[in-house]
Amino acid sequence: MRVVFAVVGCSIALACAAVATAQTRPATTSAAHNFARWEKAIAAYEMADKANPPPKGGVLFIGSSTIRMWKSLARDFPEHTVINRGFGGSQIVDSTHFADRLIFPHEPKTVLLRAGGNDIHAGKSVEQVFNDYTDFVKTVRAKLPDAQVVYISMSPAPARWEERHANKELNERIRQFSEQTPGLKYVETYDTTLTPDGRAREELFIADKLHFNEAGYKVLAERVRPVLSGNP
Repeated sequence: MRVVFAVVGCSIALACAAVATAQTRPATTSAAHNFARWEKAIAAYEMADKANPPPKGGVLFIGSSTIRMWKSLARDFPEHTVINRGFGGSQIVDSTHFADRLIFPHEPKTVLLRAGGNDIHAGKSVEQVFNDYTDFVKTVRAKLPDAQVVYISMSPAPARWEERHANKELNERIRQFSEQTPGLKYVETYDTTLTPDGRAREELFIADKLHFNEAGYKVLAERVRPVLSGNP
C-alpha cells in the first residue's frame, strides 16, 4: 500500500511558527476567533496538494501542533496512506472551519483529530469545547457519511499542568459521546504522560515541556495504532 505523507516546506513551518507561540501565552477570551490567521498555512497545504495530490481514501490526521510536528507519522503507520493536515496553535473550530479545504478534497476513510488543549488554554469551558467537537463530527459526517472519525485525547503536559483536570473532563465527555455514536472512536492517551504516582513524564517532551519529543511520539503512535487496525 502506497504511503503518502505530505511534506510541506518552509511556508507552512513559518506560518505555523508564529501561532504556535500562542500556546504558551496567557489565556484570552475577549477577541473574536480569527480564522484568517491560518490562511498562509492552509494555502501552503493546497499548493502542495496541487503539486503532489495525495490519493483518495487515506487516513487523515488533523489538529494542532501535536499533529503538525508528528514528523514520523508515515513511518509510524507504514501500512496506511497517511495525510498530515495539522496546523500549530489551532483549536477544534479551526479544523471544522477549514474542513472544505483540508479534509474533504482527500475523501479520507478515517479522520483523526487531536485538538482541544489550545481551546482550554484560551479560556473556553469544557462544555464549549465539547460542543465544538460535536460540530466537527457533524461537519465531517455530512460530507463523508461513511468516514470513521477518531478523537485522540488530551494528555497532561508539564507546561500546562494546571489544565490537566479540564483536559481529563473533556476526554471523558468525548469518550462517552464516541461510545454512543456509530462511526466514532476514541483513543485514550491521558495516562501516557503520567508516572504511576501521577506526576508528569517530562522525558516525553522537548524543552518547552509542551510538545512531544521522539519518545513521546513513539508512545502516542502505540496508542493510535490499534484503532487503525483493519483500515489499511
